Amino acid sequence: MTRMLVRCDWSLANPLETAYHDEEWGVPLTDAQALFGMLLLEGAQAGLSWDTILARREGYRRAFDDFDPERIARYDARKAAKLMADPGIIRNRLKIAAAIGNARAFLALREAGVDWVQFLWGFVGGRPLRNQRRSMSEVPAETAQSQAMSKALKTAGFRFVGPTICYAFMQATGMVNDHLISCFRHRACARLPGPGMVNRRRG
Repeated sequence: MTRMLVRCDWSLANPLETAYHDEEWGVPLTDAQALFGMLLLEGAQAGLSWDTILARREGYRRAFDDFDPERIARYDARKAAKLMADPGIIRNRLKIAAAIGNARAFLALREAGVDWVQFLWGFVGGRPLRNQRRSMSEVPAETAQSQAMSKALKTAGFRFVGPTICYAFMQATGMVNDHLISCFRHRACARLPGPGMVNRRRG
């Protein structure tokens, strides 16, 4: 008799969410461009369901040049107008402007010598926080770590990066493991490492 896999409740809505849950959610992400892309998508989700964004993810990838911050930072008013007419993404003027502004903030951080991966993962000490949630009711909307990340990103000029958005981002990118302990992915994700922290000697 085949044993049914137990999954987090939220992943059962449709096959797209199930596949995302099984293959990506909670897996530590340590590629700078991929992390920027996920932050862009989480910002686009504000006020909407993740399912809405997930169904348009390839549309976003195409419209925003595979989430390349260098290219996005160069978008002008004409490009923004083109994005507003693109049915493959959420056509929200503020969110589109924020994506462009966030790419410029990303480049400003890099110019200042900030390592984007270390910067983001620094809020969890470079290693995933392995939670032990038994039910979805135990999962918070935000945490002290997501509040700190939100504050730092806003200070750096980012928008649509409130603490709730940041916590969803941390869950998605594996900075926290919020798979329920009954979920078959909890143990698998718990074995995966983060990038660790680079020790820099102070001059």
